[in-house]
Amino acid sequence: MTARSVTFQSKGLRLAGDLYLPPGDGPHPVVVMAGGWCYVKELVMPHYARVFVEAGIAALVFDYRCLGASEGEPRQHLDPWAQIEDYRNAISFVRTLPEIDADRVGVWGISYSGGHVLVLGALDRRIRCIVANIPVIDGWRNMRRVHGTIGFRKLRAALEDDRERRFRGEPSGAIAHSTIDYATELSSWPFPETYVTFMQLRETEAPLHEHWSTLESTELLLAYDVMPYVARIFDTPTMVIVAEEDDLTLWDLEIAAYNGIATARKELVVLPHTTHMTLYSDRSRLELAAGAARDWLVRYL
Repeated sequence: MTARSVTFQSKGLRLAGDLYLPPGDGPHPVVVMAGGWCYVKELVMPHYARVFVEAGIAALVFDYRCLGASEGEPRQHLDPWAQIEDYRNAISFVRTLPEIDADRVGVWGISYSGGHVLVLGALDRRIRCIVANIPVIDGWRNMRRVHGTIGFRKLRAALEDDRERRFRGEPSGAIAHSTIDYATELSSWPFPETYVTFMQLRETEAPLHEHWSTLESTELLLAYDVMPYVARIFDTPTMVIVAEEDDLTLWDLEIAAYNGIATARKELVVLPHTTHMTLYSDRSRLELAAGAARDWLVRYL
């Protein structure tokens, strides 16, 4: 499977993407895909794109602003609403391509972007179907639980100090995505297996991945909540994929979000004996998630 490098504009910034096309002239249905916390387009997502392309569905995988091969400053800044805007502009872009059927556009997301696509489904009527893979649902509750009481106090203190620095005109500081020494080194997602897995992926498939973000990115995560939006997904077919043992983005919040989706055309897939990170490190688990998503996309695109 080969990809065609593409670029498109989002709020005046050039974003980079890879367009994967099935055989034939088309026009093909397409799924628009972007990643989670600190992802670049080469990280994990091409494996999903391959499964979709083999089923006859084109895939556009892109880097958000400030990440990877896309423009934007400050680097490694993750603003969820800016990322949702980038998704919407990616949809506008693929609808202009002659190889793509503009009326058959789906969205797929994983982890942070798994939450984004639920928001998108509530806001953008051009979307024909949704796949939310192990989504982030409520940033505040997520951070409070994964950091614990003492860790969350430290995190909030660091964010408050960073806000004071930004008020003085200084740039936002940096915070690790994750770290091995989670007990003493502050990170956004305090899980050693996340560090190990992402470092392996950077070595093997995603060299542009940087394992840190601005502190302001984590502050923005604390204000992120998809629950007000899921009840507005009235008639867009929506699949939510949950890892049974997901204690990173929290399986119980994911199922609560699924239960709040208004449409009757929805499906919950629970992957047994699977954690959040084994969907990255264990290809057999990834193939299960990709196969379920493929079947949903084929059915509704």
